[in-house]
Amino acid sequence: MSPTSYALRVAEDPADREACFAVRKEVFVAEQGVPEDLEYDAYDDVAVHVLAVREDGVPLGAGRLLHGEAAAATTDGDRSVGSLGRLAVTKAARGLGVGAALVGAIEDAARSRGLTAVDLHAQTHATGFYERLGYVAYGPEFPDAGIPHRAMRRVL
Repeated sequence: MSPTSYALRVAEDPADREACFAVRKEVFVAEQGVPEDLEYDAYDDVAVHVLAVREDGVPLGAGRLLHGEAAAATTDGDRSVGSLGRLAVTKAARGLGVGAALVGAIEDAARSRGLTAVDLHAQTHATGFYERLGYVAYGPEFPDAGIPHRAMRRVL
């Protein structure tokens, strides 16, 4: 099996959601030192979670989409804009296109809900990745969980 052989799916059952949370814990909490109480929030209950898994079931990456009221706080109240967040790819899967595929799947979920754009808060080291996917940075740099970020948006 090729290491690039993986599938993307919306995490609808509890096992898939737990796999998303495990990826986030590995990347954000263990690797980057984000406090666990900041990583998980009430929005996890209403978000659309997307999961990338290898053919053998090993989770490779995850991300989430907030929409409607849940996204309004991060989109200046614009309910036509979704909020992409918590995008994480395991160290072993980096460079395989998993992150870009997850962003595409989250954008598809946004389109299917009638959203016209997607906002995100990118760690500054990742802004080039998002720019290659069509996102444009706006506003000043700001800290989130002690890590510098920039707001970015892509019109769908």
